[in-house]
Amino acid sequence: MDMLTKNKVLAEILDKNLDAIAQAEQLSSETIKQSVQKGSMVVLANPKHGNVLPILIGQPARIKVNANIGTSPFINDLELELKKVQVAYNSGAHTIMDLSTAGNLDEIRKLIIEHSPLPVGTVPIYSVAQKYISQGQDPSRMSTQEIFEEIHKQAEQGVDFMTVHCGVTKRATSLVKEGQRLLGIVSRGGSILTKWMQVNDKENPLYEHYDDLLKLAKEYNLTLSLGDGMRPGAGADAGDAPQWEEVIVLSELTLKAWEEGVQVMIEGPGHVPLHLIESQIRGIKQLCHNAPLYVLGPLTTDVAPGYDHIAGAIGGALAAINGADFLCYLTPAEHLTLPTLEDVHEGVVASLIAAHSAEVAMGRKDATERNNEISKARKELDWERITTLALAPETVKRRRKDFAGKEECAMCGEFCAVKMLR
Repeated sequence: MDMLTKNKVLAEILDKNLDAIAQAEQLSSETIKQSVQKGSMVVLANPKHGNVLPILIGQPARIKVNANIGTSPFINDLELELKKVQVAYNSGAHTIMDLSTAGNLDEIRKLIIEHSPLPVGTVPIYSVAQKYISQGQDPSRMSTQEIFEEIHKQAEQGVDFMTVHCGVTKRATSLVKEGQRLLGIVSRGGSILTKWMQVNDKENPLYEHYDDLLKLAKEYNLTLSLGDGMRPGAGADAGDAPQWEEVIVLSELTLKAWEEGVQVMIEGPGHVPLHLIESQIRGIKQLCHNAPLYVLGPLTTDVAPGYDHIAGAIGGALAAINGADFLCYLTPAEHLTLPTLEDVHEGVVASLIAAHSAEVAMGRKDATERNNEISKARKELDWERITTLALAPETVKRRRKDFAGKEECAMCGEFCAVKMLR
């Protein structure tokens, strides 16, 4: 497979940014080029996104973190969402996804792209469906032409990667109907397309017209994030027939994309009990030819509303050790409401902790060195250095504020073990 020969837009982007990417990832230029060529790494960058900082996804590059933002029918505040872009960027996120479903979606998307130097992703089926739902109409009335016009428009606006639920086929949805799923379909895109197929008695247009999608994507170096519309929304549903049926279809679609020089990522679960994460991640990676894997969590338990960022970080760390390349954050607001600015920060940091923990476990040099350096700084009670090395420096400053003049932390004070044995 030679992606760079088939995709001239991608080749130009990589050639222009290769030195900076190699330095940031602490990888050789040759390793990056070979991995991009064979599809095990992707470069997120649409030339139409003028100020974008190209991001490399796929191990052995650093494990990346995405932050979801966007309006909802209950909370529609564009200024708040633009502030979230800045908070996500300042907190260390590597990408932004605009999942808006209310308001002027074109305006929201354009402004988010304009304000974000990070690659921006979307789920275009939301925008098509919103035109109908906002008027009290059935989104199953949408046409194939409308879907592809929306994808084209968003690519032209500068969207860098898109979730497209191409694996939500009639067979996969029939397995849900016939099976014993506890929670059914929890993907919004998967649900919209499932209903569309039922009402129209046709195959998923994104699957049926996949070749047209590839032609469009190649023009903009649009990375297709092959969505997990059949993902388990309950731990009890992890590893069932609909989930694996979709993965098998995505395996086939990955090879088709590579043949056309189009970059793809695979989206993974979902809610997965801790003991199943290793087999799930390794199975998906193997079936999908080691394409980069983008996971939501996975959440290791279903009983943590308000703390799902913790459940997701536990699952994310284990997923990354076993091959996941890209962690979609969860915030304390998951399953409950739209995240606040503080929720966005907490979600990004939780996923960064998961990513860093996995990189230390895998022996990644820069991660282990950072761990060792902060330990040395603690031995020396060097609070300035500790703050610099921390994943959330501003949190360290805020927590230390009342005792910033003290050499010890306020937990130990004069009982400081390090100082006592100097």
